[in-house]
Amino acid sequence: MSEMTFKGGKAIHPGSGRRKAVPFPKGRVLAPGEKEAVAELIGPPPYERPLLIEYLHKIQDAEGCLPAGSLHGLATLMKLPMAEVYEVATFYAHFDVVPDDAARPAATTIRVCESLSCMMAGAEELISALEAEDMPNVRVVRAPCVGSCHTAPVCHIGHHHVDHADVEKVKELALAGETHPTIPEYQTLGDYIEQGGYKMLRACLAGDKTVDEVIAALSDGGLRGLGGAGFPTGRKWGFVRAEKGPRLMAVNGDEGEPGTFKDRYYLETRPHQFLEGMLIAAWAVEAEEVFIYMRDEYPAVLKILANELPKLAAAGLTTHTKVSIRRGAGAYICGEESAMIESIEGKRGLPRHRPPYVAQVGIFDRPTLVNNVETLYWIPKIIEKGPEWFAEQGKNGAKGARSYSVSGRVKNPGVVLTAAGSTVEELIELCGGMADGHAFKGYLPGGASGGILPASMGDIPLDFGQLEKHGCFVGSHAVVILSDKDDMKDVALNLMRFFEDESCGQCTPCRNGTEKAVQLMSQKNWDRPMLEDLSQVMTDASICGLGQAASNPLKSVIKFFPEDLS
Repeated sequence: MSEMTFKGGKAIHPGSGRRKAVPFPKGRVLAPGEKEAVAELIGPPPYERPLLIEYLHKIQDAEGCLPAGSLHGLATLMKLPMAEVYEVATFYAHFDVVPDDAARPAATTIRVCESLSCMMAGAEELISALEAEDMPNVRVVRAPCVGSCHTAPVCHIGHHHVDHADVEKVKELALAGETHPTIPEYQTLGDYIEQGGYKMLRACLAGDKTVDEVIAALSDGGLRGLGGAGFPTGRKWGFVRAEKGPRLMAVNGDEGEPGTFKDRYYLETRPHQFLEGMLIAAWAVEAEEVFIYMRDEYPAVLKILANELPKLAAAGLTTHTKVSIRRGAGAYICGEESAMIESIEGKRGLPRHRPPYVAQVGIFDRPTLVNNVETLYWIPKIIEKGPEWFAEQGKNGAKGARSYSVSGRVKNPGVVLTAAGSTVEELIELCGGMADGHAFKGYLPGGASGGILPASMGDIPLDFGQLEKHGCFVGSHAVVILSDKDDMKDVALNLMRFFEDESCGQCTPCRNGTEKAVQLMSQKNWDRPMLEDLSQVMTDASICGLGQAASNPLKSVIKFFPEDLS
C-alpha cells in the first residue's frame, strides 16, 4: 500500500500529477496605480472587446507609446489575457510596445514614406539627411505609402502631414513640436445642403425612392467597386439584402495601395457627398450600424469625420442607422475586406478563409455590406442625374467617370477625374506631359500589386478586365509613371519590400515567399527560374490578394523589361 498524505480531508497519492501552487503569480505583476491610470485615459466602463484597438490608440496618443504597465492595466480592465492584448498591439505598425526594462521612444516620430513615388522623388536621400541631423528627442523611421504620392517626397511628423518634404522644413517643424494634423478647407454640411445635398437620402428615407429603383440605377449606370476588385455595386447590395438580418455595413477607407490617394482627395474636399452615399447604402441594405474604417495615415480625415458626423445626427439624417468610426493602426493588409472586419472587431487584421463571404458572415458574424469610399461618393449623383448620365461618361467600352491617382514622372501629378477606360497616354497628357528631361518608359496601371507595363502598351484602356491578359490589373486606378531614368529592377524590388513588410504572416507562401523574393531580387543578377517558380507558388497558394499579387511587378519586369535584367 503506497504512502499518502492528507490535505483538506482528501487523500493525495505521491506522483498523482498534482503540483504545488506557486508562491507568487506567474508573469508580470500589476503595479499599484497602473489599472487606474489606464482607466483615466480610456474612460469609464463598460469596456467592450471590439474597442480594444481604440483603447490602444488612446494610450499611444497620450503616452507616446504602449508601456507594458499600460497593456497590463488594459488587459485587467477588459478581463482579457495579457497575451491577447499584446498580440493585437504588436500586430499594428503604429503602436510602440515598450517592455518594463526598455527606454521609451523619442517624443517626436518622423515617418518618411519610402514607397515607390517617394523613392523616385528622393526619399532615401531625405531619410539619410534627417538621420544625420541633430534633433534631440526625435526619431526618424521608414513608413509605407501615406497616400500623398502626388506631393512626394512626403513624411508625417506625429500626425502632421508634410508635402514636398525637405530637411530644413521637416527639422523646423519637428523641433517646433508641430505634430497635430492641419485640417484643409472642405465643403461643410451647410454648404453641401445649400447645393442640394442630402436630397436623395431624404427621398429614400421618405419612400419617394424604392430600394429596387436605386439598385437598378446603380446597375444600369455601371457603378463598380472602386477600391480594387471592381465588383458591380448593385449586385453586391442585392446579395447582402438577400441574407437574413440583422445586417451591418463597413466602409473601406484603408486606402493603403502605394500610388493611391483619390479617396483622401474626396474625403478632404467633399466629405458629405461620400457620407450621403454611405447613408443611402445603409438604408438600402437596412444596416443597423455602419463602421467607417479609416486608415491612421489620414489624421485630417479622421478629424473631419469626427466633426461632421455629430452634425448629421443633429440634422436627423442618421435616424435609420448608427455610424461609428474605427481607426486603423498602420496595416496595409486591413485593406482586404475580411482583414478589415477582423480589425473592426478589435483583433489582428488576419484575412479570413472563404467561403463564407462577408456578405453572408461579416462583422460579428452578421451579413455585411462593404463598399469603398469613391464607390459611395458617386451614388447620390447617379440617383439624382440618372444612370445614363454616369454610364455615358465612359469610353472604350467602359462605363462611368473614374478617378485616377497619377504620380511619378509627370509634370502635374494628382487626381485626374476623367472617363473610365482612358489610356495612360491620355492621363499623361492631362497631367501636362512627362516631367522635363524624362522619356516615358513604363507604368503601374493599378498600384503596387497591379504589375508594370511598358510604354509601348500605353494605349490599353485602363478599366476592369482589360489588363488581366497581360498579367496586370487596374485595381484602385493608381497609375505611377516611370521614365528612362528608372531601373525596373529597383522599382520591382521597392514594391516587393513593401509586400514583405506588410505581409500579415498568416500563410507561409506570402510570409516566406516575399522575404525570399527580396533576397533574390537584391542580387545583381536575378535567378530567373528560381524567381519564376517562387512567384507561381505565391500566386497559387497564398490565402489572400496580397500574396497572390505580390509577384506581379516581378513577373512584369521579367516579361516586359528584359533589357533591365542584363
